[in-house]
Amino acid sequence: MPAPSSVSRAVPSTAALPSVPPRARRPAPLAWGLAAGFAALYACVAVNRHRRGLTKAYDLGIFEQAVRAYAHGQAPIVPLKGPGYHLLGDHFHPLIAVLAPAYRAFPSPLTLVVAQALLMALAVVPLTRWAHEVAGPRVALLVGCATGASWGIVRAAADDFHEIAFAVPLLAFAATALGRRRPLAAALWSLPLLLVKEDLGLTVAAVGVLIAWQARRERHSSPLPGLALAAVGLAATALTVLVVLPAFNPSGSFDYWRQLDGGGQGGQASLWELPLRLGWPPVKWLLLFLLAATAGFIGLRSPLLLLCAPTLAWRLFSSNSHYWGVSYHYSAVLMPIAFAALVDVLRRVDAGRRGDARRRVEVRRARRGLAVSALVAAVTLPLYPLHEVVMPEAWRTSPRLTEIRALLHRIPDDATVAASNRLAAQLTRRTEVTLVCRTPEGPGPQWVAVDLRDPSVQAPCATADTARMLAVYRERGYRPLVEQDGLLLLQRP
Repeated sequence: MPAPSSVSRAVPSTAALPSVPPRARRPAPLAWGLAAGFAALYACVAVNRHRRGLTKAYDLGIFEQAVRAYAHGQAPIVPLKGPGYHLLGDHFHPLIAVLAPAYRAFPSPLTLVVAQALLMALAVVPLTRWAHEVAGPRVALLVGCATGASWGIVRAAADDFHEIAFAVPLLAFAATALGRRRPLAAALWSLPLLLVKEDLGLTVAAVGVLIAWQARRERHSSPLPGLALAAVGLAATALTVLVVLPAFNPSGSFDYWRQLDGGGQGGQASLWELPLRLGWPPVKWLLLFLLAATAGFIGLRSPLLLLCAPTLAWRLFSSNSHYWGVSYHYSAVLMPIAFAALVDVLRRVDAGRRGDARRRVEVRRARRGLAVSALVAAVTLPLYPLHEVVMPEAWRTSPRLTEIRALLHRIPDDATVAASNRLAAQLTRRTEVTLVCRTPEGPGPQWVAVDLRDPSVQAPCATADTARMLAVYRERGYRPLVEQDGLLLLQRP
């Protein structure tokens, strides 16, 4: 790795940014200050969205039920997924259990969204510090701000809660360690990914391959430790997908296989169809283009970007259209890798090893790359929820919200409730709630709460299933206590 001063001279004015105060020229205060600022912004947006009733049973309610079970020393049984449903049969994410003590102290869905805000913002720290080491405080400030404002992280930080909140900082530290040629640190930061989600074992394998490649290319150590890490990652994914998840799943299988094998006759994709899946429909190209632009396009020259390959592969091969685009939370894990690749390319801008003409070309590329990355963050910022912090209407309490709160207030604590998607997320803290579209066991829930004007009511519950169950409850004699403007509250007789 070139000395920081060498690269600082090579990219003396990489971005036209305001001068940084002398105290902020030390990397730690700058990095932690940016992380604290973004954590506060993420938390404000996420907490306010829950206050406005915009969070959902899928997924905040599901994870709250799981963490609440962990907090009381119980298995993560999640009624929102079905009667007696063990959540480790859906995805393998035992690391969320570390939130149990915080939830026990503060039993609220806000505990989860605030924890997610802190975890997501933590990714800013290693990338900012590495950028400072490579190219000085101005570039560090740009990289830190672009990371914190990146579309993938911002979207995920405001989108309920998901287990990948743990993966974002782990990947930032692991990718930075790889770029700094610290293989042991990279391996240690990557190993906890095995407990975040089953597919991330493939990313751990990619970390191992890069460690082995660096060792072989630079001839400073044996590639065997990297290859061993790759084998551990592959074995962990195989074990969780083929053994652990089916063992806990009610159907005895991994539920998501069917999203990877559709498209051909009999539900199986032909071999010739698989390459076509990578590029069709065209929305997949938008994802790839935006990822490359986030890395300033010059990040494509860094081998670190290969860490994105496992995540992109399962997303693009899947038949689930939600995985293809730039919405939802699926792109959050790609952001720290993209920025690490960008900084890795900046690291190579070393004037001491090239002639003046080559140096000028590399400096111009570095400037353009940083400018593109900053432009992507600026252009996408109004399209994602972080801008809600400065929108007055986002902080108002509408008459509709007042009506919803009044309806929910009538449901006592510890009651059993069948609710629509968004209402369920407001009830998981204090009731045992299931989705209204599911056929109940036994006598049925004590309460039924539905908001038919909820745009998310069509998923995960089909509108027809909700209507069918509401008819069943009425036939069973449930009494309507509220029935106006699409709000419906039924009580069991």
